[in-house]
Amino acid sequence: MKPKPTSDATTEIEFARAVLEEQADAVGAMAASLGEGFERAVDLIVACAEQDGSVIVSGLGKSGLIGAKISATLASLGIPSHAVHPSEASHGDLGRFRSKDILIALSKSGETDEVVNLAAILRQDGMTIISITGGADGTSQPASSLDRLADVPLHVGVGDEAGGSPAPSTSTTCTLALGDALALTAARRRRFTDADFAKRHPGGSLGGMLRPVVDIIRFRAGETLPLVKDSLSVSDALVEANRQSSRRPGALLLVDQNGALSGIFTDGDLRRLVVRSPERLAEPIANT
Repeated sequence: MKPKPTSDATTEIEFARAVLEEQADAVGAMAASLGEGFERAVDLIVACAEQDGSVIVSGLGKSGLIGAKISATLASLGIPSHAVHPSEASHGDLGRFRSKDILIALSKSGETDEVVNLAAILRQDGMTIISITGGADGTSQPASSLDRLADVPLHVGVGDEAGGSPAPSTSTTCTLALGDALALTAARRRRFTDADFAKRHPGGSLGGMLRPVVDIIRFRAGETLPLVKDSLSVSDALVEANRQSSRRPGALLLVDQNGALSGIFTDGDLRRLVVRSPERLAEPIANT
């Protein structure tokens, strides 16, 4: 780990870079430590989704905000999920939990009373629990209360926060990254595709980029763009086009007796015909 950027001589840019580098180092160290526990957690999330259960995420304070984002990521990847405030749970929101659901409980210390109490209640009910705390694997430190209640305890391995500040920073960054890794790995296991994502995210620039071209095309042959036989007279072709669609596409697609495209008759073609040779409205449209 790089030294904490606390020197008064440090410029603001140097300080900011050190903060980012410290967080990046912490995420890298966490990635290197992933092992069997992570795989077991993915197993539980996938099994929950396959059984039509929901992944419920809960944390207090900054952990709660991170939990809400993890829950949103899971949902957008086809894994039903919602966030529950641990304090609200004991005031009626326990009704949101079902036996086939699982809980992801977040607490850096693993000792947050509200989160530990929620996990203890759900543990008594037999619910599966995944914890994410700030502890480190393979240390001599005793397991936290939350870890002891969890079926799978995961650790981000963060002690001090970035910049020497007490405000959660590195710990929340690592928790969010670990939550994203769980969600994306579970979605990969379930063979979640871009098309599946588009169904759950039709809005915004992401939804726009994932929309099929046929959904963007304004006119589609035979639907909003009339197809008429080229053997019909111009007048009859116009009547047929109006029967097929009430929209004004500005052109008709002409097809031969085999249904193959044989031409296009536009509004401009019609105007010129009416002005120059109105008697030809009775002729086959293919001849105009």
